Amino acid sequence: MMQPTASASEVDVASRNLDALDLGASNGALHIDGTEAGTMAIYDSPSSIFAPWQDRLRHAAIILLVAALALSVTVALGELTLVRACAVFISIAAAAMVPWRLHDAATSREDVRGVNPVETAAVSAVVAGMPDPAVLLDRAGRVIHLNAAAAQLAPALRKNELAQFALRSPEIITALREAIASSEPRRATYLDHVPVDRWMELIITPVPVPTLFGGTDKCMLMTFHDQTPLRRVEEMRADFVANASHELRTPLAALSGFIDTLQGPAKEDARARERFLGIMHTQATRMARLIDDLLSLSRVELSAHVRPDTQIDIVPIVHQVVDGLEALASERQVEIDMDLPETPVTIAGDREELLRLFENLIENALKYGASGGRVIVSLTPGAAGGEGAQEIRIMVRDFGPGIAPEHLPRLTERFYRVDVGDSRNQGGTGLGLSLVKHILNRHRGRLLIESVPNNGATFTACFPQPKTLLPAQS
Repeated sequence: MMQPTASASEVDVASRNLDALDLGASNGALHIDGTEAGTMAIYDSPSSIFAPWQDRLRHAAIILLVAALALSVTVALGELTLVRACAVFISIAAAAMVPWRLHDAATSREDVRGVNPVETAAVSAVVAGMPDPAVLLDRAGRVIHLNAAAAQLAPALRKNELAQFALRSPEIITALREAIASSEPRRATYLDHVPVDRWMELIITPVPVPTLFGGTDKCMLMTFHDQTPLRRVEEMRADFVANASHELRTPLAALSGFIDTLQGPAKEDARARERFLGIMHTQATRMARLIDDLLSLSRVELSAHVRPDTQIDIVPIVHQVVDGLEALASERQVEIDMDLPETPVTIAGDREELLRLFENLIENALKYGASGGRVIVSLTPGAAGGEGAQEIRIMVRDFGPGIAPEHLPRLTERFYRVDVGDSRNQGGTGLGLSLVKHILNRHRGRLLIESVPNNGATFTACFPQPKTLLPAQS
């Protein structure tokens, strides 16, 4: 007798049923999927069927106990028959067991509506993660969230309080009122005097946010940006241009005046012509040196982020600088004493910049410390530096009048002079020590200045000790 052959659809259904059996067994429940007629679920654990009812019975235990006692008293007094009492108890039990909340794990709509979407932890985390001071306000100007930087900038800011009471700057209040009224971005710049003077820029940006009932509302995001570094750079640039123009204008005016004199009254006076030509040469040399210092300073600043990597022996460089300044030392009647090691001392550096650095330091000692009659140039390898690091130190000391303490912090500023008249008479440009500082910065070094009035001054250039010694260039 032939067995009936299963159709393809029946085989497919059987296969799906087997897969459902395997999947249900792995999850602790047995599921049997039917065909087009629908889906039927059978749970293999009897306790899972009664688990919800057990919970409901436990929650309704007090109600059922009170109802049972009341009905028992009523039956005992003869006010109600036992059958009717049982019927009433069954009705009360059924009502108590009805699942009023079908999904215990789900949050009711009333609970969801109680939380403002803007006040969620996610929005607070976004505001807290902003690098600049940031404050999120509602449309009335009350603080919703603020980060630690904003709390440090304005300690009076409090959540759920108006920001206008904490930020008393007129520029901030005006910008905030305009942003709230117009719902458009606003910017304001103001000067904050506490704890130090700082230029701050406030940016107020309207942010659309969802409401509880599916609509949109506008909040205000306030961000503060510190503009103090940019302002200082602009001021330094303006001061630099003004000082450079002034320094160039002086020799140019002198040259122009002497040229007019030579073309006019002193045209035939050979003695006056020689005298004026000498002064013109001095002024032209001063102007050329000023331009040379400006160009050198500009080149060093452009390459300040690139540290030199060529190993240079600085001992012959110091010798070369001292030999080149022997004429100036003889003219000023100053003796130069050198205390340099005989062995090579190498650093990672730029030869031309190092020549300029040592020349400026030793030349300043010869010019402004000449009254002491002596200048000491010494080199100390392996000196203990900051944080325990080893340094190579080149010290230039004079025994002149020294420098007053109030001038020491500003000596490396551009065009700063302790004595303007004396500096110009010495042919100084006011850029020498500024150039020294920038060269040392590029070499990752530092400049130490020590001075006692009437007891000379000491300038020490400190370079980091190289970790590995490569063949040096002399």
